Amino acid sequence: MVRPATPESTDETSLLREALKDVAPLPDPGRVRHALPRAKPVARQRIADERRALVESLLVGISDETGPDTGEELAFLREGLASDVLRKLRRGKWVIQDHLDLHGSTSDQAREMVVIFLNENLARGHRCERIVHGKGLGSKNREPVLKKKVAKWLAQRQEVLAYCQAKQQDGGAGALLVLLKSPHR
Repeated sequence: MVRPATPESTDETSLLREALKDVAPLPDPGRVRHALPRAKPVARQRIADERRALVESLLVGISDETGPDTGEELAFLREGLASDVLRKLRRGKWVIQDHLDLHGSTSDQAREMVVIFLNENLARGHRCERIVHGKGLGSKNREPVLKKKVAKWLAQRQEVLAYCQAKQQDGGAGALLVLLKSPHR
């Protein structure tokens, strides 16, 4: 905002000009002036999403679905691997790189989808995946049809090192986290 000229400000300006009339600029030192590095971008949308999720989690009451596990938690660890591999998978040491949602699939469709999904992610060099099999709330007798089948299919694949039930925010009892062999082995 530019202030309108007042007698006081023009008086100050003329005093400043008078004081600086004998000032000469410094000589050029001949140095190269490098541009300052740009600031790293901020993922504002991700930050906003995380804040919104946190607020929702604090505002929403605990439902029956988020209660204690019923003891039907699925977990698998390939023979010969250290038990801490499964613990690290549960704690989120590996970032989930892709996911597959099997909701609405028949058993045959789901098996084919799982095989294709694993093959594609192995080819991409992915290590950690999430497979959502559902909780069975929309199925006959309200029991998960695909849950045990997916677990069995995964255990049959040599590329699958371990799997465990996903954290609540990643699907809970309706999803599995799957750890695949490293592409470097």
